[in-house]
Amino acid sequence: MSSRIQGDEGFGLYVHWPFCLSKCPYCDFNSHVAERIDQDVWREALLTELGHTAARTKDRVLTSIFFGGGTPSLMDPSTTADIIAAARKHWRTANDLEITLEANPGTVDADRFAAIRAAGVDRLSMGVQALRESDLKFLGRRHDVSEARKAWRAAAKIFPRVSFDLIYARPGQTLDTWRSELGEALREVADHGITHLSLYQLTMEAGTAMNEAHARGEFILPDEDAGAALFETTQEMMERAGYPAYEISNHARDGAVCRHNLTYWRGGDYAGVGPGAHGRLTIDGTPRATRQVRAPALWLKRVAAEGHGTQEEETLSAHTRAQELVMVGLRLTEGLDKARFARLAGLPLANVIDAEAVVSLAADGYLADTPAALTASPKGRLTLNAVLRELLI
Repeated sequence: MSSRIQGDEGFGLYVHWPFCLSKCPYCDFNSHVAERIDQDVWREALLTELGHTAARTKDRVLTSIFFGGGTPSLMDPSTTADIIAAARKHWRTANDLEITLEANPGTVDADRFAAIRAAGVDRLSMGVQALRESDLKFLGRRHDVSEARKAWRAAAKIFPRVSFDLIYARPGQTLDTWRSELGEALREVADHGITHLSLYQLTMEAGTAMNEAHARGEFILPDEDAGAALFETTQEMMERAGYPAYEISNHARDGAVCRHNLTYWRGGDYAGVGPGAHGRLTIDGTPRATRQVRAPALWLKRVAAEGHGTQEEETLSAHTRAQELVMVGLRLTEGLDKARFARLAGLPLANVIDAEAVVSLAADGYLADTPAALTASPKGRLTLNAVLRELLI
């Protein structure tokens, strides 16, 4: 693999820890509740899979590691430390290697945070989701608002960088109630030096308990116009507070963007390790999509038998890869860099987008097209799926 394929998009490692204390009703991630977890077995399996993947990508420079899940704060910190040490051994690493771990309030305390920080994690991402008790219950969260505040305040004293998530467009939520809640969150982050917030609209995902309840009419979500107004209010408040959007749902102070997720959206390669983890790897000049065995027990068996847990590895056609780059790139406020696109796709952007659609969408205020980049406006990012349907050929 040539190092020329790695530019400012970086190269990331995603490690999936599939276990949670309970399953949230809106979650469609590969997460499982287990009565007992053999930490030693999981440590060895993850390290084995990591070694297999690293052997195929030796000449890359690792720019980020992201422990996701599930609830990776339930992982033994010594396992986290061993994975970080192995990654540093297998790859050259950037001087500013970013290492993120997801945590839920209520699964950690100050001592646990300190152990995770000592393991090498320098960025903590917390799944808060709401600052209203009734909505936390609706979302199936185990913590209350007081526990969430205690957790992020403790984390902010220990980690150089902290982010937390909130979900909006919840049943019964109005502009006024969301303004109040988001304003409360902004006061907290300002007081405690938190530099990043991820703000997601609640969506119904197929196969989740919440989607089934919604289909039965057990609750009503804000309609499309209300959702758009909530999105616009979110952008305005965050911009005014100094946390502008750098992606549809992500906001950060200057210099505090999540570099690992930026690798995804800029179209960079990333290795996926752990049950159900996805990856994008360029091997011998060919882009490939990888997926690990999803079921935790079966993944362990596959790793033990074959030294890796990969279930699928698909060679991506030039056109598929190019379309994927457009879809992720337009999520970013910076837009789709045309030079980067050509380098990663191996063909010009004009080959996969409709020139007339670009002109029309730009005239209507959904896109901006310059020699350097194709960018979606806030209105375009809000309706990105519709924009992409018109744009891609």
